[in-house]
Amino acid sequence: MARVSQAHLDARRRQILDGAARCFARNGFHATSMQDVLKEVDLSAGAVYRYFSGKDELIAAIFTEVLGEVRMSFEAATEQVPPPPPDVLIGSVLGRTFGARAHLAVDGEPVFSRLIIQVWAESLRNKDLAAVMIEGFEAIRLAWGRIVEAYQDAGMMPRDVPADHVARTMIAAAQGFIIQQTMLGPAPVEFLQDGLRALMGARDARSEA
Repeated sequence: MARVSQAHLDARRRQILDGAARCFARNGFHATSMQDVLKEVDLSAGAVYRYFSGKDELIAAIFTEVLGEVRMSFEAATEQVPPPPPDVLIGSVLGRTFGARAHLAVDGEPVFSRLIIQVWAESLRNKDLAAVMIEGFEAIRLAWGRIVEAYQDAGMMPRDVPADHVARTMIAAAQGFIIQQTMLGPAPVEFLQDGLRALMGARDARSEA
């Protein structure tokens, strides 16, 4: 019997994960059955169970992948020296994040933002996945804290606000925009960038009176 190449094994695993991702994005983790996944990927049960023992293992694999892609998008932003202004930085992170699964779509819409929300919701009921979520968030928070410190060192931000507070706010802006993409329909990242730029330039009229 001919030996199956690693490339073939990897491609088959990718096929299963992508099909499961479409199913989960369409109907959620718990409303999706393994039969739904088998039908989506057009493979036998034996072919799928060779790679994944069941739906829980599929969920864990997609959970880890999605969080990993988000984390890489955030951490890649820390490599820019000096860092660009926050509106540009957050826009680049979101562009990279949305592009991570651009080849996958449900009803003509990219699945990635839907999957992220499914992943966040799943972490509320699964302590093991919640631990992975928290670990990833902490890594992102620390990385972006260093970006804020670079802003402060460059005189781009005042030092009277802790770097961690600013980092959490920047992360929240990105997370909130992801939710809007899913709940309210797609919108260009430039909308968020324009809004952030306006907020960054806001002045306290009371202090100028």
